[in-house]
Amino acid sequence: MPVAPISNAEFARFQRFIFEVAGISMADAKKALVTGRLSKRLAVHELETFGEYFSLLSTGKHPDEVQMAVDLLTTNETYFFREIKHFEFLRAYALKERCRVQPFRIWSAASSSGEEAYSMAMVLADCMQTTPWEILGTDISTRVLEGARRSLYSMERGRHIPQEYLKRFCRKGTGQHEGYLLIERSLRSKVSFRQVNLNAALPELGQFDVIFLRNVMIYFNNDTKRQVVARVIENIKPGGYFCVGHSESLNDITQAVQMVAPAIYKKGI
Repeated sequence: MPVAPISNAEFARFQRFIFEVAGISMADAKKALVTGRLSKRLAVHELETFGEYFSLLSTGKHPDEVQMAVDLLTTNETYFFREIKHFEFLRAYALKERCRVQPFRIWSAASSSGEEAYSMAMVLADCMQTTPWEILGTDISTRVLEGARRSLYSMERGRHIPQEYLKRFCRKGTGQHEGYLLIERSLRSKVSFRQVNLNAALPELGQFDVIFLRNVMIYFNNDTKRQVVARVIENIKPGGYFCVGHSESLNDITQAVQMVAPAIYKKGI
């Protein structure tokens, strides 16, 4: 069944939809992305127009389809050890904290398919010695979280993993998994994933020594940034750190943390 091109009015509905659900301001230039990502869902439901698909989402009778649409419209590309300066900072901080008794906790607040969280885990496994540690990865998309829990990635996706870590913490796939790598089991046991919508009241997550919220705020307007950052910073321990993407800034967003290095902020004690 042929699908009619998305109209400007239909696209505007999906812009409002993803803003209301996830706080994401979708630029007009993303019309092709919406068309490409949602066309298959129209085919599944034998619909001819994006307006019909939006009506289906709006009935309240298809929560699984709403989640599917959210997943498709919010998934962003990531990779291991993206923006390496943050991991160099994390390594230095972990080395200073490795003799303490209380657990060292990190939150990857927009973890996507898990590469960021597992990159953190490799650093902590290398540095923390006997100090207990744990990592939480969250995302709004249930689909990418399923992939994160599988912890199976193409070898190409692992090209930025340092060779030493690749040998220590990854297992080379064989048979049907040839060409893939699997994160080592003991590392996976320290990383948990759950769905969290940063654009809503947060569940009880506890306090963290470090929170990464990187390369997601660029999709928020300033009001949404302020609300999201305020929620997230509440979960940083006094003296803890908050990392944002290198293309992002907290200028005029919050005074609860102070910049100590590019894209790295510290919460007051």
